[in-house]
Amino acid sequence: MTSTATPPPSPAGAPPASPVGREDEPPTWLRRLRGFGYVPPAAASARSDVRTRLVPPYARPSKQLWMTFGLPPQVWGTWRLILSWAGPLLVALVAGVLRFVHLGSPKAVIFDETYYAKDAWATIRQGYEASWPKDIDASILANPDAVALPTDPGYVVHPPVGKWVIGLGEWMFGFTPFGWRFMTAVLGTLSVLMLCRIGRRLFRSTFLGCLAGALLAVDGLHLVMSRTALLDLVLMFFVLAAFGALLIDRDRARARLADALPVDEEGRTRPDTKIAETLRLGWRPYRILAGVCLGLAGGTKWNGFVILAFFGVLTVLWDAAARRTAGAGAPYASMLRRDALPAFVSTVPVAVVTYLASWSGWILSPDDGKGGYLRDWAAKYDQGSSLAFLPEWLRSLWHYETEVYKFHVGLTSGHTYESNPWSWLVLGRPVSYFYESPEPGADGCPATAAGKCAREVLALGTPLLWWAGCFALLYVLWRWFFRRDWRAGAIACALGAGLLPWFNYQERTIFYFYAVVFVPYLCLAVAMMIGALLGPAGSSERRRTLGAIGAGVLVLLIAWNFIYFWPIYTGQTLPMDSWRGRMWLDTWV
Repeated sequence: MTSTATPPPSPAGAPPASPVGREDEPPTWLRRLRGFGYVPPAAASARSDVRTRLVPPYARPSKQLWMTFGLPPQVWGTWRLILSWAGPLLVALVAGVLRFVHLGSPKAVIFDETYYAKDAWATIRQGYEASWPKDIDASILANPDAVALPTDPGYVVHPPVGKWVIGLGEWMFGFTPFGWRFMTAVLGTLSVLMLCRIGRRLFRSTFLGCLAGALLAVDGLHLVMSRTALLDLVLMFFVLAAFGALLIDRDRARARLADALPVDEEGRTRPDTKIAETLRLGWRPYRILAGVCLGLAGGTKWNGFVILAFFGVLTVLWDAAARRTAGAGAPYASMLRRDALPAFVSTVPVAVVTYLASWSGWILSPDDGKGGYLRDWAAKYDQGSSLAFLPEWLRSLWHYETEVYKFHVGLTSGHTYESNPWSWLVLGRPVSYFYESPEPGADGCPATAAGKCAREVLALGTPLLWWAGCFALLYVLWRWFFRRDWRAGAIACALGAGLLPWFNYQERTIFYFYAVVFVPYLCLAVAMMIGALLGPAGSSERRRTLGAIGAGVLVLLIAWNFIYFWPIYTGQTLPMDSWRGRMWLDTWV
C-alpha cells in the first residue's frame, strides 16, 4: 500500500520540513555511511572512470567568476581557451621587458663573453671558430667594423650550437653588446612563456602555470643569464623545450590509451588488461621533437646528454604508469616490450644525428689546414688505422672530441668564483660578471658621493625565491616518495638532471651559473608548494583565506626581493653603502 500522507506541519515560524533535508545537503543516513568509508555514487563514478585518471581535466574557474564579468554561459569555454594563452603571454611580455631594457649595458665584454661573442661571430661568418688576438676586446667595442676576422682556426672546448644561436643575433644587429646578447634575451623570454604553458599542463591549472612562469621572470640568475652571451641559457632553453615536448607526448599517449579502452553502459571508461598490455601507442612526434631538442642541448654543452639519460628513463616510466592505470597486470614488462625500444630510437639516435648536424660548418670547412681546428687530423695522421673505412671528417671529429674531454676532466685550476654544487641552492658563491668603481660625478655616481660608487653585474638568483625553493624541493620529494605524485617526480627528475651530475666533478673548476639549467624546475617546485598552501579543492573558506594570505605574502616578498637586487643584476651604479647593503653574505663579494 502506497502512502500519500504529507509531512506534519512545521511549528509556527519555522521553514517547511523536507523528507530528505536541505536540497544542498545529503541525507542523514548517507552522511553516517560516509563515516564508515562509503563513497557516494557520483564520486565513485569519477574515481572509477579510467579516462579521468589517464587524462585529468584542467581546472575550471567557477561560474561565479564568469557571471561577475557578465559573460553568458555559452562563451565560457572560449574565454577559458583565451585565458590559457593570454595569461602566459602577459607574463612573457613582462619578462621580455625586463630582459631587453638597456640590453646593451654595460657596453663591455663581460666575463666569458670574451670567448663566446667572438666565437659566435666567427662561426656565423665562416662556420667554425677562429683564433683571436689577445686584447682585441677594446677594438671590438670601439669599432667592430674595423676588426678583421682571423683566418687561423681556434681551439674551443664546447660544441657549436650555442655559438650559432648567439651569432644569429650578431648577424642581425652587428658585432656589439646588444647584438651578441640579443638571442639569449629572446630565449630567456620564450623560456618564461614555455614554463607558463608547461606548468599549466603539469598542474592542470592556468593560474599555477602562470605563477611558475612569473617566478622564473623575476629570478635574478635567469635574468642575468638572459642578458649575457653565455652558453648556459641556451642549454637551459633546449632542455626546457624537451621537457615540455615529453609532457605533451605523455598526455597524447595516455589519451590514445584511454580511447582504446572499453566503455560500459553508463559511459565510464573501464580498464582492460589485454589492451593495456598489448596496445602499441603509435607515432609519437613530440618524443622525436624532444630528441631533437636534447641533441641541440648536447650540441651546446655536453651535459645535455646526461639530461637525455634522465629524461629517457622518465618517459618510459610514464608509459609503464599509464599501462598500469589502464589495467595492465605487468606494466613494466609491457613497457619493455612495447615502449622501451621506440622510446630509445626516437630520442637517442635522433639526438646524436642532431648533434652531428650541428657541426656542419666545421665538417664542410676545408681539410687542408685552412678549415676548422683539427679538421685535417685524419688526413694527416690517421690514414692507416683500422677505422680508415670511416669518413675522414668523422675520425677527425672523434679525435677533436677526445682532446676536449681530456681538457674538461683535467680542468682543476683555481678560480676566484668557483663553487661547489652543494652550495648552489643556498646561493653560497655567485659569480661577478662585471664590476667597476666610478668616481663621483662619473657614470651615474652622484657628484655629492663621499667616495667611489659600485657598478656590478652579479649572477645571483633572487635569494628569497631560491631559499623558498629549498623548502619546496623537500615538499616535492615528500610528495614523490610518500604520495606517489608523478608531477613531483617529474620536477625532481628534471631538477636532479641539472644538479646531481656535477657532484661527480667536485675537483673540477665549476661555477654557480651552471645552475640556470634547473632554475625552471625550482620555480615549478615553488609553484607546487604555493598551490598546496592555497589548499585543495573543497577546502573551507577559512582554509582558503589563510592559504591565500600566506601564498600572497611569499610571492610579494619574492617580487620585492627581485626589485631590491635589480641594480646589481643590470649593472646600475650604486653608492657604495647601498651596494654593500645588498651583499647579504660575505661570500657574495
